[in-house]
Amino acid sequence: MISSRSGAPRGRSSGWSTDEGAGTVWVWWTRGGIRRTARHPEGARFLLRRKNRVPVIDRAYGDPRLAAMRTAALHGGAAGWPEVRGHLAAAEGQEDLTFLVGGLHDVVGMERWIGEVVAARPDDTLALLVSAARQVTWAWQARGSGRADSVTEDGWTLFRERLVVAEEQLLDVAEREPSWATPWYFLQIAGRGLQVGPDVALRRFEATCRRAPGHAAAHRQYLQQLSKKWGGSHERMHAFARESMLGAPEGSRLGELVAEAYLEEWLDAGGDPDSARLRDPRVVRALHEAGARSVHHPAFERSRDWAIAVNSFALAFGLAGEDAAARTMFRMVAKQPTESPWNYLNGRSPVVPFLAWRNRVGA
Repeated sequence: MISSRSGAPRGRSSGWSTDEGAGTVWVWWTRGGIRRTARHPEGARFLLRRKNRVPVIDRAYGDPRLAAMRTAALHGGAAGWPEVRGHLAAAEGQEDLTFLVGGLHDVVGMERWIGEVVAARPDDTLALLVSAARQVTWAWQARGSGRADSVTEDGWTLFRERLVVAEEQLLDVAEREPSWATPWYFLQIAGRGLQVGPDVALRRFEATCRRAPGHAAAHRQYLQQLSKKWGGSHERMHAFARESMLGAPEGSRLGELVAEAYLEEWLDAGGDPDSARLRDPRVVRALHEAGARSVHHPAFERSRDWAIAVNSFALAFGLAGEDAAARTMFRMVAKQPTESPWNYLNGRSPVVPFLAWRNRVGA
C-alpha cells in the first residue's frame, strides 16, 4: 500500500517508523515535494529501500545449512526430510546438532508431517529427536508467551500433554544414543515446563555438558532455570553466570551469561528502558569484564548463533548507559538482530527495539 501518510516524521527525505501494535514497518521518502509511504509487514523484503536496508530477524542466523533445512521442512514436508536429515547427520558435534535441530523449532506445520516420518522410519533416531524438539516448542506455543495467570485451562492442558510426549520421545532418544547431548538439552526445556524440580533440572544440565562441554545453549537454559521467574534467585543466577564464564577458556561464548543475567534482573524489576538499574558501577565493570572475555576476545568465534551474545551485550551496555560499548556491539552484529533479547522489549516485533536502541546509542 502506498499513500501520503501524514503521520510519518517530517524533516527528512527518507526513513522508517513502526506501528508496534500492528507489527508493521513503514518506509517513507519524498518525491516532487510530496511525502509518500510504503507499508510492509516486518520481515518482508523492501522494494523501496534506503541505502541501508532495514534489518530483519534471520531465523537461520546466516547459516546456509539451516536456511536450506528450514526451506525443505516448510515447503517439502515429509518429502523434504531426506535433505533435512542429511544436514543433521553431517552436524559437526553435539552443540552443532542442537543448533540445527533447534533451528527448526518454529517451522509451521512440522508437527504434522514429522510424525509420519517417525511412523514410517521407527529406527530413525534423528527423526524422533526432531519430532520431540518440535513437541517442546509446540507446547510452549499452546501456553503462549504471556504471564502464567493469563493462560487458559485448555492452554495448560495442551502445554502439559505436548511436553509429556516430548519428554517420552527425548528419553527414548537418550537411551538409543547415550553419547548425544541434544536430547538432554531439550529435556532441560521440557522439564522446566513440567516443573521437574531443581535436582532433576541440574542433572539434565550436567548430562548435556558432560557430552558437550561449554554447550552455550544449555548454559542459557540453565540460567533461565535459576532465574527468579522460575523459582530461583538473582544471587544464584549471577553466581552461575560468573562461575561459568571464569571456568571457560577466554573467548568462550559463556561470557554472554553475565549480560543475560543482568537483563533478566532488569526485566524482573519491570523492564523499564529508562531504568538506571544497570548503571551501577559494579554492574558496568562486570559487563566490561564479561565482554572482554567473550565477544571482544580474539578467540571469540562467529559461528552458529553467535549473534545472540552480541545482541545481548548491545542491550545490556545500552541499559547501563555505556553508549560507546553498545555502539561497538551494534557495529559488530551489523544487520543481524536476534529475537532474544529484543523480544523482552517487544515480543511481536523484536526488530523495532533493536532499531530504536541502535539509533539511541548513535550506532
